[in-house]
Amino acid sequence: MIKLRRLPDLWRQLPTTVRDLPLTLAFAVAVVVPALERHGTQLGDLPDRPYDALTVGVVALECLPLAVRRRWPAVCLALVSLGFAVDQLRAYHTIAGTGLAVALVSAGAYVHRRRWTVAGLASAAYLALAISLDRLGSGEGVAGFTTFYLLLAFAWGVGAWLRQTRAAEAQRRRHVEEATRTAERTRIARELHDVVTHHVTAMVVQAEAARYLTSAPDRLDQTLTAITGTGRRAVGDLRQLLDLLNPDHSTADQRTPAAGDLEALVDQTRQAGQPVEFVREGTPAAATGSTEVAAYRVVQEALTNALKYAHGSRTRVHVHHGEGATTVEVSTDGSGSGGASPGGSGRGLAGLRERVTVLGGDFSAGAQAGGGFLVRARIPAGNPS
Repeated sequence: MIKLRRLPDLWRQLPTTVRDLPLTLAFAVAVVVPALERHGTQLGDLPDRPYDALTVGVVALECLPLAVRRRWPAVCLALVSLGFAVDQLRAYHTIAGTGLAVALVSAGAYVHRRRWTVAGLASAAYLALAISLDRLGSGEGVAGFTTFYLLLAFAWGVGAWLRQTRAAEAQRRRHVEEATRTAERTRIARELHDVVTHHVTAMVVQAEAARYLTSAPDRLDQTLTAITGTGRRAVGDLRQLLDLLNPDHSTADQRTPAAGDLEALVDQTRQAGQPVEFVREGTPAAATGSTEVAAYRVVQEALTNALKYAHGSRTRVHVHHGEGATTVEVSTDGSGSGGASPGGSGRGLAGLRERVTVLGGDFSAGAQAGGGFLVRARIPAGNPS
């Protein structure tokens, strides 16, 4: 069963010449079938002529070039048209003449350069054939030759339509691929911003504090140890994000922040010198990966801003896991929180707003009436990662 399912894929991997060969052989075999004898195209209404040695060459011209109809469509059309012309002038009227329609469809679909030149030469060749048949006594008349020409033009038009359809589908796929790449780049950039900004901010604050602890070796050692731990966590998180760019990366190995990581996040912020009060209520619902990641990022960005713009001010983190949603509130005392631009450009809070909104939640961030800054997000549950 596995091998049978792979047959279509194996067939598509073959060269186009090999895949078109069965059609060529089918037309050639059809010529020798008694029931199909003299059932080919009869342009000009000339009396049938018995098959002779030249018929073999005519059939070969009408059939064999079809094997390269996609690789060299113009050459295929020229050879098949020559065979068709001899077929009609010699009045063989073989079923192989039907191959002209296939060659025209293929030319309309696969000729990319000088399409009008090819169409013009084909039309001129048809006009020469019509004049030759008329001189041989054809009773087709102008109406008959014109009608057949329109049928040939229709075959070319079918090929042109297939070409345009294929081009439109390729363009649509390119747009989808570009949109997917853009969305992935945006997601990775957002994750990099969240991770790098938080860790680097913590390290900068801790390093600044260490400058004033030279007279307290124990506290200095503790601060430097915290900086080392923060740096290692930053390297680990960055390595994980860079792994996403690896084509061989498995999504099953991807680790995303969860509710249990909030304690470590709060502890890291406390080590950087920020007094943080952390309260969590309720139990996270099962299979809510995206919800927990968003809640973690909200707390991370809010604590990062607190370290930047209200370092040393009291900060409260309140996470409530309800039945239908998780609510996160992070408030910071001090006027610095409300006046500074988060991350220097507002990208952090803007990214959080987008992340929460995509999940169907609500997000707000701004100065409090009594001073300080409040970040609040309500994230619906039931958004598995």
